[in-house]
Amino acid sequence: MLKFQDKIALITGSGTGIGKAIAKRFVENGAGVIILGRRREPLDETSKMLEEIISQNNSGAIVRIFSGIDVADESAMNGMFDSLKKDNVNLDYVINNAGVSGPVTCFANAPLDEFKSTIGIHLTGTFWGSVQALKVMKERGKIITISTFFTEERPLEQRPYRFRSPYTAAQGAKNRLAEAMSWELTDKGIISIATNPGPVHSDRIYKTVYPKAASEFMRVSGFEDLIPTEVAAASNELLPLLGEDEKVIKDGILKAAEKLANGKDVSKLAETFTNLLNKIQSIAEKVQNNTSHMIANREFLSQGQVSEMVLNLCDDEIAKILNGKVVPGDRVFYPVKPHIGTATPSVHQPDFSGKAIVFTIDATDKADAQRVEFLAQHVEKNGGKVACFISQSTPADLQEYISSKFHSHIVDIKNPDEIQKWLNTAKTNIGEILAVIHITGKLPEISKLTELSRKSWEELTEKFITTPATVAQRALEQFVPGGSDDPRLYKDAKGAIMIIGPDLPVGRKITGTQRAQVEVFRGALRPFTTTVNQELSDVLKSKIRMFTIFSGTVAGAEPDNQKIADALNYLVSDSSNSSAEVTFCVDESR
Repeated sequence: MLKFQDKIALITGSGTGIGKAIAKRFVENGAGVIILGRRREPLDETSKMLEEIISQNNSGAIVRIFSGIDVADESAMNGMFDSLKKDNVNLDYVINNAGVSGPVTCFANAPLDEFKSTIGIHLTGTFWGSVQALKVMKERGKIITISTFFTEERPLEQRPYRFRSPYTAAQGAKNRLAEAMSWELTDKGIISIATNPGPVHSDRIYKTVYPKAASEFMRVSGFEDLIPTEVAAASNELLPLLGEDEKVIKDGILKAAEKLANGKDVSKLAETFTNLLNKIQSIAEKVQNNTSHMIANREFLSQGQVSEMVLNLCDDEIAKILNGKVVPGDRVFYPVKPHIGTATPSVHQPDFSGKAIVFTIDATDKADAQRVEFLAQHVEKNGGKVACFISQSTPADLQEYISSKFHSHIVDIKNPDEIQKWLNTAKTNIGEILAVIHITGKLPEISKLTELSRKSWEELTEKFITTPATVAQRALEQFVPGGSDDPRLYKDAKGAIMIIGPDLPVGRKITGTQRAQVEVFRGALRPFTTTVNQELSDVLKSKIRMFTIFSGTVAGAEPDNQKIADALNYLVSDSSNSSAEVTFCVDESR
């Protein structure tokens, strides 16, 4: 018998690329496969190839197609798994592979709907696909989640991935989700492993990610006589031409020049566009070359090698050993600054006189409200003014507690227009905004993430990922009006953003499950913060900084709000401008 004879694997995003390669490798080893994706045509082509392999090795395996399936679409995923259950199909393996590039641009310029969509596909798609798969998974089944090496931390180190903030947030959370599921699914006998393959030969990298990153460099720096918005418009027209023959490229450039001329000389604009496309291609190739030099043999993995790694992780004995692990298969020696620290350096107490500090608050319990009280009093006693914008989802008694002590408004902080309006109001009424502090609140008590409803899960991702991102982006717009369209305005601009993320659980008998649940959302904020700060400092040359603060300890000690106040002092000081550390676990001593 072939190794995976009589087994069935479901692979998301399996019409093309890595997913297709994984499906092929499973079938070569005797397994039946369920392939799914948004487009029917590539799935049909893949199915035909797989059927030929099955015929050749005479395994009797099945291939089943589900087209029109977006992993972020709740009803589509529910319907697929209900159909499998109705047909008595039992899965041995689920491979969470589906993904998208997401917006490849500075966070300040990233459309929030695309940010949310990227989180929905990568993170929620992985979560909900895994949860729904439990309906039809056999005992000793394996859930293998494919992530990225840019979000995997080494000790006190976090890798940034500039221009990819929603991607890194989603992938960082996916790594930690794989760990959390390993704790929660032991009673079902199901194993959960994540793997970070590192750079892989694929059209997505060569035709999308690297060229878009190169065009973003051009948008930020400007190119010849084009302003940033013109570079962006031109890039949208020009990037699809990469890889085409000379005549197609020449004709495409001319059409782009005619479309975007807006009164300019078309022939001269076509020449500029030709130079721009050549420059983008040159930078993209340089990025690829620089990455390859961080690998011992200077070779990206092939899609076939990734598929071989995935099948190895499905081996019963290997899977038992690696259950709950994030396997770093990237081979990339990627030197970075630490980015993660413990207590912030001590600085002289700043004078907040004449300055405003805005709190956006999504409190969960009384301790969150008391933290707001402590920090706001710290600001006021040092001369500053405070405005509190409290989320509508904060419990009514906590809204009242905060509102009775400080100038407050109940606000839809999930809505970027609302945030922008109230930030403008605060600046007009109480003065220049020195810092925006967003408090996510604690993770609510949860028995198991894998038993949550889809609605409850989405409330958590909104609370801990997309709402902090929304507040942060609107804060950037407050500090640099018009900066999303014209990144040149960011140079030397000042401002401070602090995200206070979910605390670790407190107590003497904290379980691994409880810690792992909180880490899912901390795992999103770490790479997000690191990525945005690298863009702000290295790309946009601004003096704006965004910190994330995590309270509590792995040992379950009570958080110390004074250490958060110390972090605020440091964040608004000039010392923070040169800081390599941007995420602080302030209560930890390690």
